[in-house]
Amino acid sequence: MSIREDAAALQGDLVQLRRALHREPELGLHLPRTQEKVLTVLDGLGLEIGTGTSLSSVTAVLRGAHSGPTVLLRGDMDALPVVERTGVDFAAQADRMHACGHDLHTAMLAGAAQLLSARADRLAGDVVFMFQPGEEGFDGAGKMLGEGVLDATGSRPVAAYALHVISQHIPAGVFAARRGPFLSAADTVRVTVRGAGGHGSMPHQALDPIPAACEMVLALQTMVSRRIDIHDPVVITVGALHAGTQDNVIPDEAHFEATVRSYSPESHARVKDGFIRTVRGVAAAHGLSVEIDYAQLYPVTVNDDQETDFAAATVAEVCGPQRWAWQDRPGAGSEDFSRVIAEVPGAMIALGATPSGTDVDKAPMNHSPLAVFDESVLADGAAVYAELAVRRLAQSADRGEHTERGAL
Repeated sequence: MSIREDAAALQGDLVQLRRALHREPELGLHLPRTQEKVLTVLDGLGLEIGTGTSLSSVTAVLRGAHSGPTVLLRGDMDALPVVERTGVDFAAQADRMHACGHDLHTAMLAGAAQLLSARADRLAGDVVFMFQPGEEGFDGAGKMLGEGVLDATGSRPVAAYALHVISQHIPAGVFAARRGPFLSAADTVRVTVRGAGGHGSMPHQALDPIPAACEMVLALQTMVSRRIDIHDPVVITVGALHAGTQDNVIPDEAHFEATVRSYSPESHARVKDGFIRTVRGVAAAHGLSVEIDYAQLYPVTVNDDQETDFAAATVAEVCGPQRWAWQDRPGAGSEDFSRVIAEVPGAMIALGATPSGTDVDKAPMNHSPLAVFDESVLADGAAVYAELAVRRLAQSADRGEHTERGAL
């Protein structure tokens, strides 16, 4: 039987695993129950299993029968602090939810491990299965790189791939990607505006930080439109703004938090400089002091041209050409898989999972408490993961890209 046929036979098991993960979502870097479920599924597959020390990761190595290079497949496992409102009978009963589909990623990668383990005697090299916590703002990929995931087999991967389900815009079962920038870089910024508190009836005797903070939020939008090339876009969104305790009390300070998205080193540098200058300038105009904590979260996710073309050809051959779509522009989300494919050639691929019968343009988006993902994509997701590994290792063998195990 083909990999895709075997994957179809696993569909029921993959749905069961996905729902078990969905019922018990975990946040951040420490996912003990999730890790336990993954280890249970991998048990008996003949894999070399390693777990993280600073996070609940699982690194599983499959040794092919034939010595050769390494391919890495990644699936993230963490959830979001979102209260679920989908109404499905396996909904999470907590203040957290798999609103970004990482439960599907984990199930698909576990399925790929099963499919490839059954074919280890035909593999022209090794496969690393990277089960990663902490994608949602905790840089789990960076921490796994620090703990040596890229050296798990003794040789650096020649290619790395990740799938990411999308709950809107892409029909269920359609794979999509683009060469070059695929997702934006993300910075996080926390600004604290300090003044002097006082009575609300006498603002002239205080230094009110609230109007200045509001002015900063608006001025940042103007800064983007005046300082940034429209063909190399930047987005600044202020998602949190806090100040004060009562209507007639001027507080000592106000603070806001923002996310900044960009697609190139040039726009990244320009928006950071503009952000800091703008905020400091407004503060100075109001006679206030300001503290700015500006930190890069994730860099731009840049797909390697050749690996993206290879993924497109693989999907077309395995699932049919109608199941692949080229994206004409990058997405505004960000991903720490960017750190992996900054080190080795690779590609991140979107997989449409908009529920059947739902308008793809109106379906709740990823991160929504109403986000629902079509489970019918699980088998083909697992099959594509597996086929990418099998075919990429075979391609390396055909090209003579042989890497001895243990050679770093």
